[in-house]
Amino acid sequence: MRAAAVFPDKKALAVVRDFPAPEMKSPTSVSLRVLNVGVCGTDREIASFQYGFPPPAGSEFLVMGHECLGEIVEVGPEVKDLKPGDLAIPMVRRPCDHPECVACRAGRQDFCYTGDYRERGIKQMHGFLTELIVDEARYMNPVPPTIRDVAVLVEPLTIAEKGLIQALEIQKRLPWGGTHQAVVLGAGPVGLLGAMALRHAGFSVTVYSRSREPDESADIAKAIGAKYISSQDRSVEQMAATVGNIDVVYEATGASHLAFDVLSVLGTNGLFILTGVPGHHPPAPIDTDGIMRNLVLKNQCVLGTVNAGKDAFQNAVADLTSFHAAWPDAVRNLITGRFPLEKFAEPIQNQAGIKNIVEIGK
Repeated sequence: MRAAAVFPDKKALAVVRDFPAPEMKSPTSVSLRVLNVGVCGTDREIASFQYGFPPPAGSEFLVMGHECLGEIVEVGPEVKDLKPGDLAIPMVRRPCDHPECVACRAGRQDFCYTGDYRERGIKQMHGFLTELIVDEARYMNPVPPTIRDVAVLVEPLTIAEKGLIQALEIQKRLPWGGTHQAVVLGAGPVGLLGAMALRHAGFSVTVYSRSREPDESADIAKAIGAKYISSQDRSVEQMAATVGNIDVVYEATGASHLAFDVLSVLGTNGLFILTGVPGHHPPAPIDTDGIMRNLVLKNQCVLGTVNAGKDAFQNAVADLTSFHAAWPDAVRNLITGRFPLEKFAEPIQNQAGIKNIVEIGK
């Protein structure tokens, strides 16, 4: 069986052709034929050896890929809600083994206290860039066939879905009526999917990104009813003056300097959602007094979010289905490159377009 892998010690990427086929050892397991795997910034960081963890014990390589769509080919005898032929999206994170971790014991490993969780294709577990995987049924999320061509976008959409679940829960602190203004930082796939989730939730959305129009990401933003502003044309302050009181900022760039610049213009009672993980850069000056003053006097909140739970996956499947019905061209245009498994390294090493995927099965 073939698998696309990173070899940390050799600092190399390669297709492994004799990767052993997984076995179903549990009555609640599921065998999944992999169809598509998305490529994201985390994959690029792992492949450039800036980020990542050791491969699984006993292996010199890590099979990559954590954004997966597959077709179920076999289920264990105790699996009742899935069947062969169903499409499914597997979750990424697996719980730690510590009895005292109440988050993992409750099935919320996305809030793991110990940091000893494992992640498919990222941390100490082989990922999905292979032909067949076996996993527990509880980690599978059924997908309707109507969105088969774009369902690989579910996992990156869960980032926004988890952030939105928490944001709406936090904002229950307020008498929060009317239409709210949201600003999305970044027009990559995570940013544009976040813009779609916010529009679907009833927000007025402005996408603030670097590229000037004409630009394919700007076209997608406007196609879903969002505004698009280039940071080359308007400063942070000018953007904020155009938007008005900013109720929510959804950050999807990993650029800390930009994030803190925009935090300074967050509106009264506003919520700032951080999803990006910055690289290692020299310290940048920020106005700590001004930020703290605003946080206190304007009742603001800053939220960091990573990974996703079952609720976010379920919301992502439902919402992507709605996006696909409402904005079919915009959703399809998010995927700008498709590559065979043998050429998996190309979209990882050379970023181009909006979202690239590796096609393994049909």
